[in-house]
Amino acid sequence: MEFNLAQVFSAVASANPERDCIVFGHQRFTYAQTEERARRFARALNAWGFGAHRERSELAPHESGQSHLGLYMANCNEYIEGMLGAYLARVAPFNVNYRYVADELVYLLDNAGADAVMYQARFAPTLAEALQKGQLQAVRLIHVDDGSGNEPLPGAVRYEELLASVSDEPLDLTPSPDDLYVLYTGGTTGMPKAVLWRQHDIFVNAMGGRTYGTGEVVASLDEVAERSRADGPGSMTCAPMMHGAAQWAAFINLCGGRPFVMAPTTTHFDPAEAWALASRERVVSMSIVGDAFGRPLVDELESGDYDLSGLLILVTGGAALSAPLKQRFVELLPQLTILDAGGSSESGSQMGQVSSRGQSASGRFAPNPGAVVVSEDLTRILAPGDDEIGWLAQQGLIPLGYLGDPEKTARTFPVIEGIRHSVPGDRARWAADGEIELLGRDAVTINSGGEKIFAEEVEAAIAEHAAVYDVVVTGRPSERWGNEVVAVVQLRQGQQADADSIIAEAARHLARYKLPKEVVFRDRLQRSPSGKADYRWAKAQVT
Repeated sequence: MEFNLAQVFSAVASANPERDCIVFGHQRFTYAQTEERARRFARALNAWGFGAHRERSELAPHESGQSHLGLYMANCNEYIEGMLGAYLARVAPFNVNYRYVADELVYLLDNAGADAVMYQARFAPTLAEALQKGQLQAVRLIHVDDGSGNEPLPGAVRYEELLASVSDEPLDLTPSPDDLYVLYTGGTTGMPKAVLWRQHDIFVNAMGGRTYGTGEVVASLDEVAERSRADGPGSMTCAPMMHGAAQWAAFINLCGGRPFVMAPTTTHFDPAEAWALASRERVVSMSIVGDAFGRPLVDELESGDYDLSGLLILVTGGAALSAPLKQRFVELLPQLTILDAGGSSESGSQMGQVSSRGQSASGRFAPNPGAVVVSEDLTRILAPGDDEIGWLAQQGLIPLGYLGDPEKTARTFPVIEGIRHSVPGDRARWAADGEIELLGRDAVTINSGGEKIFAEEVEAAIAEHAAVYDVVVTGRPSERWGNEVVAVVQLRQGQQADADSIIAEAARHLARYKLPKEVVFRDRLQRSPSGKADYRWAKAQVT
């Protein structure tokens, strides 16, 4: 059987109607309430004429036959309701980076061919400017009140009034496994692109369609519903829902019948609030994105007093958690297992690395089904034990392509040895024991003196310095080397260190040619809301 996300959620909601589904601060929504609100939203979208207008069999991989709904919001219950309601109406929702300025927003809405935008009130001024600049007057607007005081933009309808204006009767529509899940890439090294997934493929790959540990795929909606009846603690995300890792964490919980918990403060990350909420809700797992969330969390954990005896798993996706932070976490929470989940928008969940008090991470990842390494020239699938540095790739359930871009689709999803692969751009080496050594994204690899240096590897080495709070490594032009490595460093508050001591620490872990030629200090490093390094910003600091 193949699955549609809306149908999966509806089956789970029918099996667990009174169980908590979404916990957003002190607001609680049961599965029945969430399903009803999603049905109402679906009916409103359908009444506007939105839905699927061409089926997948009529389309090229880079094409969409559905209406597109932008979700321009920070974390809130409406974000999840918007996704579910759109899926019920066969509308394709897409994530919008809420830090974008108007010009970036114009690009995104135009690239997506947005038919509607669901936005939180606080983003109304930027959206208004973008709509005017892009001459996007035909876009339908849905205004979500958030306490900011901004009134709806001209022509916008308030979300709650929209829900109240329609019936909660299900639509006479049958969602398809071919309906799209659309995820825009972060755009930290270039312009963001919309990755198009079949919903069945993303459900099985990254949203709970497989049994963890065995890789077994669920066989039917009845099996999904039956599995969801087992009551258990919920999970929490600290990452924004506009990031793929947070969406995947949400749907793993929603499709498993467990509560999904989000902190109410969305203007900034509040680690004390996060720990208090995790303690109150007795969550079993928490998902974050690398050191940007891990550092403030572990600092607060050392100074605060929280009952986190129920927290067993810390998941980081989208960015690695450095070894010193992992060590601090497991010292403070001895029961904790840390899972580094490797993957990307274009590959889904690919591999994992486990750390705990009794098990240190090896620096390599155990591959999920379909994860392989292919040769640098994209002609061969490598075998475990090959010395060649190749590309991390994924076979099997992978995206269709990039919206509106057949050339980039062909480059990123090549056919190798007769098998279609996803090759997003991460360099890797396949160890003899079958584990994969992830070296880093090629787009931020620095070619210095003829040697390829992976920025993430240098960042991990510098992060071992006790005074370093955050670090991003980039390259800049050099007459001698062609390009040279430069580290942009933020020191811990109240601590001091000079460039020589930081380079000396890195030299304990790296070959000499990989060491930074200079260390640039900044009071604070700029990262995306999801915690990923902003390499364009870093390059501007050093050039």
